[in-house]
Amino acid sequence: MDLRLLSSFLAVVEEGHFGRAAARLFLSPPAVTQHVRRLETDLGTRLLHRNPVSPTPAGERLARHARTLLAAANAALDDVAEAADRAPFAADRPLRVGIMGHGSAELTPASVNAYRRARPHIAVELRQLDFTEHVSALVEDRVDVAFVRPTPADERVIADVLTTEQRIVAVPESHALADARDTGARLDDITDLPFFRVPGHTPRSFTDYLYFDRAARRRSTHYALTPQEVLTGVVSGRAAGSGLKSFARYYAWPGAVFVPVLDAPRESSYLAVRAADRNPEVQIFRALTLALAKELGPRISE
Repeated sequence: MDLRLLSSFLAVVEEGHFGRAAARLFLSPPAVTQHVRRLETDLGTRLLHRNPVSPTPAGERLARHARTLLAAANAALDDVAEAADRAPFAADRPLRVGIMGHGSAELTPASVNAYRRARPHIAVELRQLDFTEHVSALVEDRVDVAFVRPTPADERVIADVLTTEQRIVAVPESHALADARDTGARLDDITDLPFFRVPGHTPRSFTDYLYFDRAARRRSTHYALTPQEVLTGVVSGRAAGSGLKSFARYYAWPGAVFVPVLDAPRESSYLAVRAADRNPEVQIFRALTLALAKELGPRISE
């Protein structure tokens, strides 16, 4: 049974409302609704009355089981994490590479492939990071290196500049600003765009980057944790997004238009590692990436 579906179902039961459950989970209401429908399809029975929202008898039973299953899953994760913290570093442990969004554009796959060629006996695990994991994925030892932006403001992490690019905003093709896709816009033009929200525990340095150091003041009611969720909000007309120029090459969605922001300061992407990490594989990956950045970085940054 998919624990994500159970989590969404239990949140709706406890909140008594699909919208409040979605906000609690930082998901969209349609996503939560789909999760509940999938559960009902899988189990072959109605779990929730819709108006008003309340559990059916079958739903009440599932809610009790869901609490137990989710608590057991969390306990298992905590137990494994504790064991991992106590274990010495294993030479055959995979190198875990965190990638936020599209990372550092073409430089990210080039670095991973260069490391694989140089260290074929070390497995590489790629892990997608959401916006809240700008620092936490490293400091909580869930990844060993991370392609992130902007630079993490945390003394436990060190970061190297890889690319430096023009900023862009993403808007629906029906928006008036979409006409500026070729000529560009200015910070004054984006002040009232409904930029998506992020959870409260997102690092301040990342929110300042997203909102152009707070120059973009308006906020949508739409939350997003990944570029895909940003673009879902954009093409549905519920939110606007921001990013680096290379974002447009990797997320060319029909209905989304990318507009350069001419007077916004250029921003960089970074390779971040733990400051105290002495893992030699991390140092090898970092050295290879910095060498490639000297070659590819200027081309990406054009």
